[in-house]
Amino acid sequence: MIYKFLPVLMFLFGSFSGNEKTTKTNEKKNVAAVTVEKNVSFAVKAEQIYHSLQANDLSLPKLESFSKALQGFYRLKEKGLVKKDILTIIDFSLSSNTKRLWIVDLKTNKILYNSLVAHGRNTGDEFANKFSNASSSYQSSLGFYATGEVYQGKHGISLKLDGLEKGINDNARSRAVVVHGADYVAESFVKAHGRLGRSLGCPALPVGITKEVINVIKDKSCLFIYHPTASYKTKLLTEFTV
Repeated sequence: MIYKFLPVLMFLFGSFSGNEKTTKTNEKKNVAAVTVEKNVSFAVKAEQIYHSLQANDLSLPKLESFSKALQGFYRLKEKGLVKKDILTIIDFSLSSNTKRLWIVDLKTNKILYNSLVAHGRNTGDEFANKFSNASSSYQSSLGFYATGEVYQGKHGISLKLDGLEKGINDNARSRAVVVHGADYVAESFVKAHGRLGRSLGCPALPVGITKEVINVIKDKSCLFIYHPTASYKTKLLTEFTV
């Protein structure tokens, strides 16, 4: 007798299965639509904040690097991984001969500093183009960091960093990737050598401003190192380690 009802059962099963597939498809479309809407909304907000920045006669970062940095800052602040409303942006898409580090006070929307900053010796010459999370690579690591504690090292006053992106920069502390000052981060070095000096992977600063910069950004502020490489974009903002 069951054979008589088999076509009906198959029809009903197909209908239920089809409805389930349709529901899942619609749910995915709804999630995608909400994500797009949030992204558009954030992009508008980021652009508004960007155009309200007070440069204090300093240059502004690119809108793209600022927007990505701001998006990560908000996520990290929500998670409690950064505490201060201070955002440091390093744009490694720019020549090392230019001032490609910015420190922004997001409470007042003021640019506090715009400075030269070094990349790792194996990351490139004038331009940064190779990045690594590996020990002894002498390359810079991209992504989001939380600033840590101040200490006295071989370069004088220095600031430890905690990389927050798995596989991208989470070996920063074990690699001793820190903020420190260096004589080779200077306009005079650029004039003599045609490019800025390079570190062992640290974002090194001009000696004259190192102490004041470290005192501003220490103790859980957000530092973001940007580069528009395709391999990095796939993980941007999606794989914070905690």
